[in-house]
Amino acid sequence: MKRHIRNRVIGLAAGTVAFGAISACGGGGGGGGLDVADGGIRGTGSSVGPVSGFGSVFVNGVEFSTDRTVVGDDGINQESRLVVGMILRVDGEWRETGLGDADAVEYDDTLRGTMQVLTPWDPVSKTATIQMLGQAVTIDSQTVVKGMTVETLDNFNGEFVRMSGWRLPNGEFRASYLGLRTQSNSDDFDSLNEVELEGVVSGLTGTDFMIGSQLVNYSGATPDGLVLADLRNGDAVEVEGSLSGSTLMAQEIRPDDSRRYLRGTEDDIEFVGPVSSAYSQSSGTFTVNGITVRVTDDTEFDGLSGPDDLIQRLLVQVEGDFESDGSVTAEEIELREGDSEIEGGPAEEIDLSARQFGVGGVLVQVTPLTVITDDDDDSRLSLSDLVLPSELEIEGIERADNDGSIYLEALKIEREDDSPDGTFQLTGRISEMVNDRIQVLGVDLYIIQETEFDDISQTELQGLVDNGARPKVEVDYEFIGTRYVIDEIELEEDDDD
Repeated sequence: MKRHIRNRVIGLAAGTVAFGAISACGGGGGGGGLDVADGGIRGTGSSVGPVSGFGSVFVNGVEFSTDRTVVGDDGINQESRLVVGMILRVDGEWRETGLGDADAVEYDDTLRGTMQVLTPWDPVSKTATIQMLGQAVTIDSQTVVKGMTVETLDNFNGEFVRMSGWRLPNGEFRASYLGLRTQSNSDDFDSLNEVELEGVVSGLTGTDFMIGSQLVNYSGATPDGLVLADLRNGDAVEVEGSLSGSTLMAQEIRPDDSRRYLRGTEDDIEFVGPVSSAYSQSSGTFTVNGITVRVTDDTEFDGLSGPDDLIQRLLVQVEGDFESDGSVTAEEIELREGDSEIEGGPAEEIDLSARQFGVGGVLVQVTPLTVITDDDDDSRLSLSDLVLPSELEIEGIERADNDGSIYLEALKIEREDDSPDGTFQLTGRISEMVNDRIQVLGVDLYIIQETEFDDISQTELQGLVDNGARPKVEVDYEFIGTRYVIDEIELEEDDDD
């Protein structure tokens, strides 16, 4: 059940971007499937993860053909109403070509209700925190936000939104998608069960219980997949209904979103989620989305050096097979957390067939996992939409080809409304530093007399590199004359330390 989508990228020249052939090119963000020779079946089972594109629908790097219908009662019952970032469960089969056939597509909101901003967007940490029905939700740079922007969250306090995401070990949530209800998309929201909440039952009585700080009255609720008389404190449930004052009057109660990770009719599964308990060497396991994942000597790692990298909250994709005890033995574990960024524009030398382009000297590779978005509710963007001269914000993973060429494998590309101003900002690791030249994400950047160093000197930075480190830096730069020159460079906090 291997995807094998790592792409061969060649030809990155200093000061310019030149593109070469790719041995196995990935489509995504609205484009076609993988262009790979072998087309045999590699999996039949369940695939759970965020939508990354359409054509029919991309989930976990596979383009699934569907009958255009979606199972669910949250107002999303057609494929045309799906938005990138929404977490789907797809049951079907998928092939080595990157194409698949869906037997069923299911969507369910994680939370739905009014939003209060607890901490506004922080451009340094690239996070914000909101609250929905008493539940804290983290918004980060990979969250797809529609109907507003992360910078303007404060302007939408009290507005009605839907959230699709994952529950974290502390009971809070990490959002994959956050969408504002507007006049143009109001039909996409469930008008009967207006609000939706999930979490752990506490304070249970014959008619009421608590989820966090939210009081739920379930006296008139219809159960789905459980027996109300069997409810116990500590059960994780999903509640849909309406608010009467400060009480959620439940109309439906079912097991929480962990049900979407249950074994189907087949043993194969691939799913995305944040690590909830870190890898244990003694047991050879870690947990994601309530599933115990077993790591063996045959488990392949992509973007991770090994199982010890599997720390809490890290977003990963797991492919494997269910065992009889409900655990999953992993065949492959892939990093889905970005480690590098580039901001600026425009996109240059777009190669639609190779699905590559350049920004500020950085070679960007689009794969079937890449989300391409902006703040337009109705927009389903593809690589060809980046032809317009726009500012781009790209988060991804630094990759190196067999010949050592470095490129950025994009996880998320966000098209901004602003026109490019000729400046760039990248975050990545220094791979080389010689005198006044440093290389980050494959781009040669030059220190000049006017370059500002923030919290570190040039000598100190050179010392780190000379001692074998690859320090992570944030660099503001621009193209002057025949080269990229650095306006400011700052040492970033290293999460690996």
